[in-house]
Amino acid sequence: MNERTSIKITQETLNLQDCYHFVEDDSCGGIAVFVGTVRNSTQNKTVTLLDFSGYEPMAIKEMQKIATKALEKYDIYKIAIHHALGKLKIGDVPVIITVSSAHRKAAFEACEFAIDTLKETVPIWKKEHFTDGEVWVNSHP
Repeated sequence: MNERTSIKITQETLNLQDCYHFVEDDSCGGIAVFVGTVRNSTQNKTVTLLDFSGYEPMAIKEMQKIATKALEKYDIYKIAIHHALGKLKIGDVPVIITVSSAHRKAAFEACEFAIDTLKETVPIWKKEHFTDGEVWVNSHP
C-alpha cells in the first residue's frame, strides 16, 4: 500500500467502511463504490456458495498495477481494491473497490476500469457450487 492505494487480499470478511475511509478526502467531491456480492443463482441454476482461490503474490502485484494505471489514466485521488478468498455464502462480499476524485465522472470511470480489469487479469479463480454440482467459472488454477 502506498498513500494513494490500498490493496488487500484476505480470508476475512471485507469491510466497506475501511475502503470508504481510505479514499475519502476534503478535496474530493465524489466517491464511487463497487461492492460485488454473491448472488443466489446464475444461468438458471441455484448457487449455494462461491469458493475463491488465488495466487496471492501475483494477485497483489496485478491489483497494484490496476490501481497505478487507474491513477495515471483517470483524474482520481485515491483507490482501494480489496478481494476476499475462501468459501463465501449468498450475500457475502468477495470484492470492494472505492475510488475518490474531485468530480464524479473520473471516480465512476476508474471504478469500472478497476473491476473490469481485475476480472480479466488478476489470478483469482471462482468455483460456483450449485445444488447439483460445481463448476469453475474461469480458468482454474
